[in-house]
Amino acid sequence: MANTGFLSLCAHGRVTGLAVEAGAGVSHVTSVCLGQTLRKGTQRLGVAGELLSSHLHQLLLESPNQPSALHALTRKTLSQLKKQCCYVSLDYERDLQDLGCHHPARFQMPDGHWITLGKERFCCPEPLFQPKLLQQSCPGLHQLAWQSLQTVPDHARRDILGNIVLSGGSSMFPGFPERMCLGLNLLSQGTGIQIDVLASPERGTAAWVGGSMAASLTSFQRAWMTKGEYQEHGAEYVHTIF
Repeated sequence: MANTGFLSLCAHGRVTGLAVEAGAGVSHVTSVCLGQTLRKGTQRLGVAGELLSSHLHQLLLESPNQPSALHALTRKTLSQLKKQCCYVSLDYERDLQDLGCHHPARFQMPDGHWITLGKERFCCPEPLFQPKLLQQSCPGLHQLAWQSLQTVPDHARRDILGNIVLSGGSSMFPGFPERMCLGLNLLSQGTGIQIDVLASPERGTAAWVGGSMAASLTSFQRAWMTKGEYQEHGAEYVHTIF
């Protein structure tokens, strides 16, 4: 058993840092110091990949595309569409107003129909940074990351600031690392801090990679529950071990 934020840091060869995870069902921000997660530095955002797929579907239904072709979109097709065509804007309000920024992309549906995406390409992932677009009152992911940083003890803050890692499938949108970096630096204005983020090309599976690395460590061997122990004591035994 291990925190996915810690595992994402392990995948980057770190045990101290801030993990910004944007996954399928939920997004998290987790501060970790020497392998220990800081409870006060853990933040949750209910906007993630599945909700963004539903949001994209609604955006397309409101677009000039043929509604008959769009109603039959499956979750798998929506996911492919999102991955192939969507990106994060670095200036959402400007791009929304400037029609010249609505660079169209075409996508062929499984039934052979072609649909065209314009502003939907960057409107889809925007709720990660502006949850209010989906009627959620929670701050955006960059704001949650900044809030998490404020809870870190002074002696560890510099190390954590230098090790902000991104992970999860929903962090794979083109422009996501740049937007996260831009948002954090806007929030840190006046502090003299320049913030960078670490965005590995394999960050979509960082928690899994970090898990395989952590599980091979000698120090992790006490964190196993065997099948025999599970069968003898049941699921509640996990609380005895961990």
